[in-house]
Amino acid sequence: MSTKPAHILLVEDNEGDIVLTLEAFEESKLKTEISIARNGQEALDFLYRKNEFTEAKRPDLILLDINIPIFNGHEVLSQIKDDEELKSIPVIMLTTSSNQKDIDEAYKQYCNSYVKKPLDMNEFLKAIIKIEEFWLQLTTLSNK
Repeated sequence: MSTKPAHILLVEDNEGDIVLTLEAFEESKLKTEISIARNGQEALDFLYRKNEFTEAKRPDLILLDINIPIFNGHEVLSQIKDDEELKSIPVIMLTTSSNQKDIDEAYKQYCNSYVKKPLDMNEFLKAIIKIEEFWLQLTTLSNK
């Protein structure tokens, strides 16, 4: 296992969910570095190192909400998976939507996982820890 911290891009506009996600990763055994984009435009700017993100590091994993401003999660996911340089980054849709159309669309656009955010705070923390355990401990990620 690499000793460098795993770099996660969290694309989320809900301040409460940002705080809970950061809290869950702080409690984990792994070292993580988390960058936050609060809308679809910021996410794309981060990934393409534009505007205030010219020094951004490539994330190892992206946690992407569907219901975000400017470009929604489906639009951001489509851009990521259509890009030769970015498509190897795992994208986990982390969203409140349990709409089957959203789920089907996300997988059609090659999301790596679709996780419905639990509404209960403790369950939300457990879900983040499980994501971390699977994607950052069990799985070997691309180094590209």
